[in-house]
Amino acid sequence: MNLEFPYSEIESPSPNPMMDVRSKKEEEESSSNGGRRRKYWRCTKNDFFPETSFENITTYKSALSQTFPRLKNRLLARSSDANELVVLQKESERPMQKCLTWWDLIWLSFGSVVGSGIFVITGQEAHDNAGPSIVLSYAISGASALLSVFCYTEFAVEIPVAGGSFSYLRIELGDFIAYIAAGNILLEAIVGAAGLGRSWSSYLASMIDTANPDLLRFRVDSFADGFNLVDPVAFFILLVANGIAMSGTKRTSWLNWIASIVTALVIVFIIVVGFIHAKSSNLVPFFPMGVQGSFKAAAVVYWSYTGFDMVATMAEETKQPSRDIPIGLIGSMSIITVIYCLMALVLTMMVNYTQIDVNAAYSVAFAQIGMNWAKYLVSVCALKGMTTSLLVGSLGQARYTTQIARAHMIPPWFALVHPKTETPINATLLVAILSAIIAFFSSLDVLSSVFSFSTLLIFMLVAVALLVRRYYVKDVTPKSHLVKFLVCLFIIIASSIAISAIWNSNGRGWIGYAIAGIMLFSGTVGMALLPQQHVPKIWGVPLVPWLPSLSIGINLFLVGSLGYLAFLRFIICSAAMLVYYFFVGLHATYDVAHLNQEESNNLESS
Repeated sequence: MNLEFPYSEIESPSPNPMMDVRSKKEEEESSSNGGRRRKYWRCTKNDFFPETSFENITTYKSALSQTFPRLKNRLLARSSDANELVVLQKESERPMQKCLTWWDLIWLSFGSVVGSGIFVITGQEAHDNAGPSIVLSYAISGASALLSVFCYTEFAVEIPVAGGSFSYLRIELGDFIAYIAAGNILLEAIVGAAGLGRSWSSYLASMIDTANPDLLRFRVDSFADGFNLVDPVAFFILLVANGIAMSGTKRTSWLNWIASIVTALVIVFIIVVGFIHAKSSNLVPFFPMGVQGSFKAAAVVYWSYTGFDMVATMAEETKQPSRDIPIGLIGSMSIITVIYCLMALVLTMMVNYTQIDVNAAYSVAFAQIGMNWAKYLVSVCALKGMTTSLLVGSLGQARYTTQIARAHMIPPWFALVHPKTETPINATLLVAILSAIIAFFSSLDVLSSVFSFSTLLIFMLVAVALLVRRYYVKDVTPKSHLVKFLVCLFIIIASSIAISAIWNSNGRGWIGYAIAGIMLFSGTVGMALLPQQHVPKIWGVPLVPWLPSLSIGINLFLVGSLGYLAFLRFIICSAAMLVYYFFVGLHATYDVAHLNQEESNNLESS
């Protein structure tokens, strides 16, 4: 089934000079090595920019002169299942090892998610925004995350490739949207890892001196606020975690499994002992900053649920994706949501929200109720949880980056898989070095809002992509049905934005909500009346379009709750991404489309 706009709109040169350059280069290196594969550790211009547009100054100037026609083509171009699954994987020269089962995925999801936020963001948001209603914030975010998990799972089962959401969006929404997502994926990976590194340092410092979470940092007065506490410990732990991830997928999975069991036992201790020392009086007032504070906190604590998308990128290394991925993702996320709500409730019942430590909430809470010894157990658990989150995050982030490099949106050198470890070491190094540098300077509050914005945007786009996959198939969907589908999709997105805008403008009247809610319901009903053109072969999201529509609405609502600074930082980062795209990424992907389209078409027809 052909799911992409035709690349044939581009007039492909014949013969293709890029193909000739690559083939000759490979032949020369193969013959010089006695017919063996090319060396992994190499660094030539052709490894970073093999495309025709970057062959020399003349070809690059010619490419720049064609920027707008090429941009038009990239806006329409869509990839295909075969292109993502088979054609692009050849860019890595070696396959990744299929070594994971549903058991591995459950614990990878647990290790990635638990620790990435519950020990980090809960105290900050309970203290600053939600108070005791932080438990509702986690419930709201958990429901939204579970909807996103359903959307991810259908794609991961049918397209078990390392690219995760990047590949899904390339297939259904096109190259340009996928690039914006790719940029945000890398931003999410780098910022998220940096935030974890900073929190790791805070928890370690709290074990030494409860009153000084910045003990291991150094102040530089000449730097701006939010960037003036340099953190060498965060820098170091990020490099160590990524080093382990580079050593092998199965080895990292085993380490995560063992450590996650320890975390599970400590979490049981926290919940049981916490409820024993809980005071119901600490739950009053339940909404100290109003209901709006709870939703604002929900947008930020969404960070606590991120990590499952990293596990989805492990599909290429999963033995039986059709069985293992649904069990691993849906099962683990359902359990994690319950655990998070219980842990948030315990924290706010143990300590009044005004006395919660924003940097090391749980360990300090145990010290405040007189269990000084327990704070060390909690701190060790938090450190371990954040360490496994870093480990699994390193695996997933590198696989995202690998697929982005396979598509030549960043240099294909980052797509190479090492012959011994069977892991993408170059891609791992890219994320590791950038995140370590950012963690060295940036504070946690600066990092968390950017991270949540990128995550929510990507999850919303994946839900949109799922609807497109179900209702639009090229050369199959009648034009009239396509128009009706696009109108319904526009209504769903517009009404979701309207609800978020009314809420965040402090609107208290019911009329605006009623109108926007009726529009959202009508758009979803209209889409439900259209015939679905694509039926999942193995496993599919139930209640389509209702669940994806709800996922779009919740994610956009939470995006709107993040505040002005999050939008500003997102706009600045996106502008930087577009500059790179217009000067590099656009021309690289335009050229590589000629190389891959013929092979992809052959695979589709076979």
